[in-house]
Amino acid sequence: MITKLNLENILFLDIETVPETQHFSELDSTKQELWDAKSKYQRKEEFSAEEFYDRAGIWAEFGKIVCISVGYFTAKDNTRLFRTTSFYGEEITLLNAFKDLLLSHFSQAKHLLCAHNGKEFDFPYIARRMIIHNIELPYKLNLFGKKPWEVPHLDTLELWKFGDYKTYTSLKLLTNVLGIPSPKDDIDGSEVYKVYYETNDIKRIADYCEKDTIAVAQIFLRLRGDALLKDDEIIHV
Repeated sequence: MITKLNLENILFLDIETVPETQHFSELDSTKQELWDAKSKYQRKEEFSAEEFYDRAGIWAEFGKIVCISVGYFTAKDNTRLFRTTSFYGEEITLLNAFKDLLLSHFSQAKHLLCAHNGKEFDFPYIARRMIIHNIELPYKLNLFGKKPWEVPHLDTLELWKFGDYKTYTSLKLLTNVLGIPSPKDDIDGSEVYKVYYETNDIKRIADYCEKDTIAVAQIFLRLRGDALLKDDEIIHV
């Protein structure tokens, strides 16, 4: 039961990703052929591999992480607080910073990671990019040999499914139906590519990513039957 979990033992997170290069033409010929083969099923006959390339950030083999935002609960003077911070910039740097956070503050058996659709996207994406950069996986992301009940991951999408494997519910839709303020008040995921490569506004992406992290925490609170966070309970570090 999630109501029995200590909120202070959970690290909530969200990531933002983009294609590894701004333009398809910047890939070498081998990578272009591999992208053509990889994307063929999704784009079908509607787009060429080059026209579809702005969506390459979805795949860890063709994309990169530009921001990881995290949030965690603390208590001060019997007051509930939710602290958020973001790692952004060069991918290898932000991945090592995120790993350091896991090792220093969320490495014990009681600690869990939580994201929306995290088991399908965020957690494996981070792990794959760490391996690509030759970064040793921290225990919380190294699933090799673990039994399902030993995996220290929570997923608000999975919790919302209640065993239904046919349904995908977006973060925006779930916040709407649960009466949670929408985090999509500026940009959405489809615009991150342009904001990163064309306007070079990484801080705007980080702000958006943090709002999604807060939304994940709010959804988790609603699923537990707890009161939602108020603005004065959220601290941006």
